[in-house]
Amino acid sequence: MFAMDRAREVFEDSEDFTIGIEEEFQILDPETLDLAQRFEELQEAAKADPPLAESITGELIASEIEIRSGKGATFADAVVQQQDARDRLFRLVAERGARLAATGTHPWSPWQEQRIIDTPHYRRREDWLKYVAWRNNTFSLHVHVGVRGADRAIAVCDHLRALLPDLLAVSANSPFLDGRDSGLHSARTQIFTRSFPRCGVHEPFGDWASYAEFAEFLVKVNSIEEHTQLWWSVRPHHDFGTVEFRICDAQTRAEDSTALAGLIASCIAQTALDYDEGVLPEPIRGRYIEENMWRAIRHGMEGKMIDFERGEEFEARAIPERLLAWTAPARERMGIDPALPEESGVERQRRAGGMREAFAAEVDLTHRTYAREGVAT
Repeated sequence: MFAMDRAREVFEDSEDFTIGIEEEFQILDPETLDLAQRFEELQEAAKADPPLAESITGELIASEIEIRSGKGATFADAVVQQQDARDRLFRLVAERGARLAATGTHPWSPWQEQRIIDTPHYRRREDWLKYVAWRNNTFSLHVHVGVRGADRAIAVCDHLRALLPDLLAVSANSPFLDGRDSGLHSARTQIFTRSFPRCGVHEPFGDWASYAEFAEFLVKVNSIEEHTQLWWSVRPHHDFGTVEFRICDAQTRAEDSTALAGLIASCIAQTALDYDEGVLPEPIRGRYIEENMWRAIRHGMEGKMIDFERGEEFEARAIPERLLAWTAPARERMGIDPALPEESGVERQRRAGGMREAFAAEVDLTHRTYAREGVAT
């Protein structure tokens, strides 16, 4: 049921710059490292640990599990909450004899063998999407930031569209798919963002009224039934009063996931502050953003991006420095100082050699970094 007036009220009552972090993991067979369809088993076992049971959720396929921080008053609060969920999840997985991975795609497990989890929500999704849902064996990092004011939230989403390729390039961590090197830096984005309807880069709306008009039109003509079917890579979340940023690949190392979440949160907050100062530029047209999106998918941090204001290329490796400089006021206000890695996940995996050896090393790295010292994994 769509209730756009109620959603507007949620944003008008929202609190600026609260934080939520969502991390998706692959569930693996500990010997073969194939995807293992054990979500329901882990969900049932988590009932013995109520804080974990509250944090975990399913995400489409039975070989995937997600943990959510819940609402943090600050970024530091959200990180503490998410780290507790990480510890609890990795402890449970060790007890149940499974392993987890955190790359954007699994390198070789066939999508044809994966099962959609049996919930009303995901049964509807499978019915709506068929092959598009079946093919979507992907894993990501999502960040929610509270933004007060419905028109302000839409303006923030409109502006952040142009940063989607930049943050995708920084996060790219899915070179392998279907048993081979895809040649891409984010195969995840190609098979999810390029396939789902109402996904990727939306048109700028300008204000809440225009956004609501379009959403209500989609309901009227039976294109959607709920707002979560608007799968755009940055979107307003009606239930939470947040701007949700959804473009990034899952990160192998916990510290990289935390740093990336901090950078995303800073970008969202800085955009809101720039709106308040009246200095947000006009939103960039989607066809221009798509040029950078392809560059990020194909080349990640090893390529060049387009500076649309200057009308020239720049090295993608300059993205972190550019974003850190721009977000300095927001980061100071929020206490965020992300330590971004010098090497991308794709570069690390390709440097490791063969696909299976590289993935095994990534799995080990995930288990060493996501659970704190002393947590058996």
